[in-house]
Amino acid sequence: MFSVRGRGVARLAATILVSGLVATGAMATAGPALADEGAPGTGGVTAKFGGFTEDKGSVEITEKNGAKWSVGGGLFKMEVDGGGTLFTYCIDLRTEAKHDFDYKEVGWDESSLHDNGNAGKILWILENSYPKLSAETLGGKVGADLSKGEAAAGTQAAIWTLSDDVVATPKDEDAEKLKEYLLEKAVELDEPTASLSLSPATVSGKPGEKLGPITVTTNATAKLAAAPGTPAGVQVVDKAGKPVTDAKNGDQVYFDVPAGTADGSAELTAEATTKVSLGRAFVSVDGPSQTLILAGSSDSTVTAKASATWAKKGAVPSVSVAKDCAKGGLEIIAGNKGNEDWTFDLKGTSYTVPAGETKTIALPLAEDESYKFTITGPNDFEETFEGVLDCKTATPGPKPSETPSTTPSATPSTPSTTGGTTGDTTGGTTGTTTGGGDLAETGSSSATPMIAGIAAALVVIGGGAVFFLRKKKTAGQ
Repeated sequence: MFSVRGRGVARLAATILVSGLVATGAMATAGPALADEGAPGTGGVTAKFGGFTEDKGSVEITEKNGAKWSVGGGLFKMEVDGGGTLFTYCIDLRTEAKHDFDYKEVGWDESSLHDNGNAGKILWILENSYPKLSAETLGGKVGADLSKGEAAAGTQAAIWTLSDDVVATPKDEDAEKLKEYLLEKAVELDEPTASLSLSPATVSGKPGEKLGPITVTTNATAKLAAAPGTPAGVQVVDKAGKPVTDAKNGDQVYFDVPAGTADGSAELTAEATTKVSLGRAFVSVDGPSQTLILAGSSDSTVTAKASATWAKKGAVPSVSVAKDCAKGGLEIIAGNKGNEDWTFDLKGTSYTVPAGETKTIALPLAEDESYKFTITGPNDFEETFEGVLDCKTATPGPKPSETPSTTPSATPSTPSTTGGTTGDTTGGTTGTTTGGGDLAETGSSSATPMIAGIAAALVVIGGGAVFFLRKKKTAGQ
């Protein structure tokens, strides 16, 4: 499954996204070099959160202790970097949604769905409700005259029941009928495929070898290219050594580095235009903000990158970073394909990766804790990782602030008459935003009292995906 991870050396400085945690402790294990295809990858859609569409309605939330509060529930709109529009629902109702925050597509293992036994049922709801199916079609199934707003509110209420373990009751009776129908019919479905991922995100070795394999995971056909500045003679090839320019799901590619090539590095870029699979999770990159799940997608631009580094002698490092929500920590996989040991410092502790081996370092962290660290190596190898853990839905407590910490965005443009979704083409999802935080409509309301009987501690707010700032000079520069 797709996940966003750290990458190894690249020729050009770049910024990519990973999910991660702040290190409060570390544990390392060493052993023979791991199979490259077992290392984490990178890629997927990034999009900016725009706010509610007009397809929404009022929902009453009942907590386990009987406390009740009102909330607006429905479709959000997001604009894809590079072109495209996404529509999402909330799967973390007690966390504030922030206007203009950037979001990253991730697998379920990197979100609050990692330990949710109902994740597959949520996907079924997305595949069998609004906007995949029109409000009119759904109304026929439940014997009601559903508006688009009622269809969206009923769908969101069903999702919240499974994502946040609450009783979510739409104020509209027809929307409630839809919610009950969806919960009754829902069955487990398998996690959807990533829009595009390259795994591992970094490979290394010596000149005269094919470095890899790098496995392509996608629901489309990806165009492949070596980035500008790639040394002469270095090519992207298949297992047989034939140059490749495109790849399908499951294909494996390599960097072919001819013997005699000077020590250096190269980067592979992959791009596809595709509809993102329903049910993919989206987590914030810019800081704590509500976790979302995809309900509809126009054709969108998707990118992924992987890199290779090589040297004739000495240590040849690579680093991948994996967010492990199940274990509550960051996993760093440091590899060394060279013929000398590689020693690096991580948060005040030195680690040595013997020649030809891989060391895995576990950094256990608390939810919402931030981290930042840099790993360096020979030939100007340098990578900086920073981010925040977001693996859980916020627990019951006082409702979050209704005013975001960022300036609200301007009203997003109205989608085309196709609605920009993967099912309903009735064009009813007009983009609008509120003047403040969307949690006034997705997690709290100024017109309703604080949740009764719950402690006054702040809600644990889910953080976003992680910035991975890569700083690497070309060997010899």
